[in-house]
Amino acid sequence: MFPVSWTEGVLSRPADAECPDLRVRPTDDVLAIFRFHATEVDFDVDLRELQGQEWLDVFCGFLREIGRGLGKPVLTDSESDYGRPVLGFDVEADRVALLAGPQVE
Repeated sequence: MFPVSWTEGVLSRPADAECPDLRVRPTDDVLAIFRFHATEVDFDVDLRELQGQEWLDVFCGFLREIGRGLGKPVLTDSESDYGRPVLGFDVEADRVALLAGPQVE
């Protein structure tokens, strides 16, 4: 986890301050970019970097570690459909779960 002094500084800045970001590589081939907003933290990953079961396992492990470390759910949603979680870490079940099925048009 990050040093407390660093996280306190980022999370206690004024609401109108620029949104800082943090780039993290869970593996050499996967980049996550965290953005620290006034009331939440979000992050992006490039799904093209997560092709195949091995990379899905890496991503799920990443969500699990964040969720366990924070003791909070970690939800992911499609960039085109914000607010409808697709995959996420469930704190009570202590696992990553599929939250939405395929969309039917």
